[in-house]
Amino acid sequence: MARVLLVDDEPLTREILREYLSVDAELEVVGEASDGHSAVVQATALKPHVILMDMQMPVMDGVKATAEIHAQDPRISILGLSTFSTDRYVVDLLRSGASGYLVKDSAPEEIRSAIHKVMAGESVLSAQVTRHVVSGLERSVPAEISPDKELLATLSEKELEVIRLLSRGMSNREMAEELFLTESTIKARFVRVMEKLGVRDRVQILVTAVERGLVDLSPGSRPPR
Repeated sequence: MARVLLVDDEPLTREILREYLSVDAELEVVGEASDGHSAVVQATALKPHVILMDMQMPVMDGVKATAEIHAQDPRISILGLSTFSTDRYVVDLLRSGASGYLVKDSAPEEIRSAIHKVMAGESVLSAQVTRHVVSGLERSVPAEISPDKELLATLSEKELEVIRLLSRGMSNREMAEELFLTESTIKARFVRVMEKLGVRDRVQILVTAVERGLVDLSPGSRPPR
């Protein structure tokens, strides 16, 4: 069973989220917090598997809270929550170690599905948000950044290929269709990529790939060698 911590400064939002999750027997809400500082304290005490984290809160915002929690226990998966799909905090949130991002008006089944996905190491970003994130990451990385050749050498062409498809917001099924492969083959490639990059999910693959110059994620690009 996945232990979930709800973090939002609006009591009504927390109540709605709790109700959404209550219908899934595999999800258990173990606590709530109304600000980032309380979230850090609760995360330490309750050891949740997943945290639904609001972005803008008093005392400490969601980005800083995510960074502190991730530093203390990187095994905890954190899903950001915001009113907008292209919130200006998204890139900073993912850089801080979050596993994905949801808008607050997502359907209940989408939120439940997102929790299960991050528990399985998958990314939780829509194609629209992925494009926004990749663009934001590329703008924030110096143009003259040199590829990490040592790390790049550990990745095969096939592994770099799925990273580029991931940057387009494609699902396993869509990647499998694009490459004429099975979904299990796509999953296996991502497992190897995560092991080589030392990350736990696909969102962090994107962050690492851009920040260490492993691939040029712009449309039509080829990986550096």
